[in-house]
Amino acid sequence: MTTHDPARQPSLERAGVGSNGIAMLFLLLLNLVALALAVLALFKAGPLMLFGIGGLAFTALFIASGFYMLQPNEGAAVTLFGDYRGTDRVNGLRWTWPWMGKTKISLRANNLISQQIKVNDLRGNPIEIAAQLVWRVTDTAQALFDVDDYRGFVTAQVEVAVRTIGARYPYDDFEHKEVTLRGDHERVSGELRAELINRLSVAGITVDECGFTHLAYAPEIAGAMLRRQQAAAVVAARETLVAGAVGMVEMALAQLSEKNVVELDDERKAAMVSNLMVVLCGERETQPIVNAGSLY
Repeated sequence: MTTHDPARQPSLERAGVGSNGIAMLFLLLLNLVALALAVLALFKAGPLMLFGIGGLAFTALFIASGFYMLQPNEGAAVTLFGDYRGTDRVNGLRWTWPWMGKTKISLRANNLISQQIKVNDLRGNPIEIAAQLVWRVTDTAQALFDVDDYRGFVTAQVEVAVRTIGARYPYDDFEHKEVTLRGDHERVSGELRAELINRLSVAGITVDECGFTHLAYAPEIAGAMLRRQQAAAVVAARETLVAGAVGMVEMALAQLSEKNVVELDDERKAAMVSNLMVVLCGERETQPIVNAGSLY
């Protein structure tokens, strides 16, 4: 699948044409006061005052229709008959020409948890995986005009990115020689974030953080994989136990020979090694048998 290079996606957003709405609100109030005075003067000046009243009323409606409000972390893309003119990011009461189109867009951080999907890892094992990410709009023009629905676009690209990263690594490595989804969470999460940023750059969206919320073998192989993990753990424990027991036997034989405690032939040494290995490697406590006679 073709991915998007952020370096090839220049920012389309530019400063909007909105102006301070407080000044226009003051102008509107002056116009309303003048309109009220004109209505009162109508009874004295006669029908000709109707033209002045009509002009003042039109001006009041003209000014009032240009107001819009921007909350913190909110922007408004301003268009003129379909032509993008800029984005206004200044908070508070704003005003622009009434014939300008204004499309508000949130610039706040959004949290998304994807659905659990089934993916085949690098070794072909089916796994269930889900991700969580925090994303936000950085370019309002790209988010509104380069994609049809930027929120739906994020949801779709998250699933594609999760499938890509899930198939890139094995779920687990019993020999601990490879990068795995389960054992290298930070590295895999970093690659997932880079993949998402690359895919979402066309919509003017960046990802602040992301990670996996669910990662497990699919139910049809979970039991077999659990038994495999248990067997690997038992083998690893046995290897450690045997290695330690062999070292202790070697140390015992070396110290007996060094201090001339007893002279043992090969047959007696073999019997002693066998007894020590049984004692050290056995899963249950051994019952000692005291030899009341001679060693030979």
